[in-house]
Amino acid sequence: MKPLVLLLSVTAIAFLIAGVTDVAYAQEESSGGSSDGSKLIGAGLAFGLAAGGAGVGLGQVGAAGLAVISENPALQSKVFIFIGMVESIAIYGIVMMFIILGQ
Repeated sequence: MKPLVLLLSVTAIAFLIAGVTDVAYAQEESSGGSSDGSKLIGAGLAFGLAAGGAGVGLGQVGAAGLAVISENPALQSKVFIFIGMVESIAIYGIVMMFIILGQ
């Protein structure tokens, strides 16, 4: 629970510092760097949160997988499948980062 609260607090502070709260108002598109800055923050958050979540998930799945393999080595291939599923979350974050930066 504490890491989630810390993560949400840091994200809220980053939004306040960057001035992203002004994006909610209907404004004409400016030629300034506000849009570019928002894209960079969004891309960083997309990849950072996905990688952080994958890291936490990989820790849990890895620990459980080692316990399963120590009891029954025949299940090693199934453990690798679960680890690959967790790692795909980080890959989705990278894809979203490139989609946001490509706009």
